[in-house]
Amino acid sequence: MESTQQVFLGDCRNVLSSLAEQSISACITDPPYNYEFVGHKWDADEIARRTRRARENGSKILVKNIPYGSGLAGGVRNEKWYERNRENILEYQKWCLEWGEQVFRVLKPGGIIAVFNSTRTVAHVQVALEAAGFYARDCLVYRRPSGIPKGLNLSAKLKQKNHAEYDAWKGWHSCLRNEWEAIAILQKPLEQNYLNTFMNYEVGLFFTENPDGSFQSNIIENVKKRKDDDFNVHCTVKPLALMEKLVEMFVPPSSKHIVLDPFAGSGTTLVAAKNLGRSYIGIEVVPEYIPIIERRLLANSNLNNMTQNVSKKEMGAIDLPESLPLFD
Repeated sequence: MESTQQVFLGDCRNVLSSLAEQSISACITDPPYNYEFVGHKWDADEIARRTRRARENGSKILVKNIPYGSGLAGGVRNEKWYERNRENILEYQKWCLEWGEQVFRVLKPGGIIAVFNSTRTVAHVQVALEAAGFYARDCLVYRRPSGIPKGLNLSAKLKQKNHAEYDAWKGWHSCLRNEWEAIAILQKPLEQNYLNTFMNYEVGLFFTENPDGSFQSNIIENVKKRKDDDFNVHCTVKPLALMEKLVEMFVPPSSKHIVLDPFAGSGTTLVAAKNLGRSYIGIEVVPEYIPIIERRLLANSNLNNMTQNVSKKEMGAIDLPESLPLFD
């Protein structure tokens, strides 16, 4: 069977509604986190604005996750702030439910959905996907290189205010150093049991054998990250080795199994699927990322693939063919 290779431009809630039911073997995706979601559009212009501002200020650090103008990046923690914060969480959870329901429909029985999110909001993603029909299986820990401590340094702030005992509060901060990301693992209900589901759909199980013969843990660490391509302006690119690990873990090794990424970004999940001989369908809402996806996929292929731009208005319901290149 030849592979399915599709990339769509559009809101995944619209595009997913036109994909065939029970046609996808697994969904592996890295959606916008809650910080990115509210208050300001997270797109190529916003990334350029932040990069430019960082350079103008002589900073090497680009603040990636907190949306400009959201009111969540700082301010007085009064009743209104907490109310706004809660409204944001509920709005984000509702949005996750909307696309989660569509992913549930297109996944095969027993199909896995693996969703990256922050340690602060992964619970809300899980609750939304459970409401969509999935049931929770696990939460993987992706241990990344040490993060930069953020938040208030109490001793330093007290020193600025000439507090007599500032040194006694050394080591007290408003948060911990974050060096891991959560990957919520949920599953579409099985048909009777694992064996029956496997016999009918060849999905529902995890590949758990490591190269050294050990059993796979739910902590993934020591992932090598190579330098991103110069043309890749996406600011939250996951390591290709990490996405390949997840594809190997949740998707049987055959081109008849399709990996879905409804938030394709710069296409790392799709490249991982292609490298490992799985089929893929990617959806991305930011037009500027489509040429990046195309270029990365072409670098891993001798085919003359092109990109298909799709909107709900242009699409009717489609069945997934055994082989479909990327169209212009």
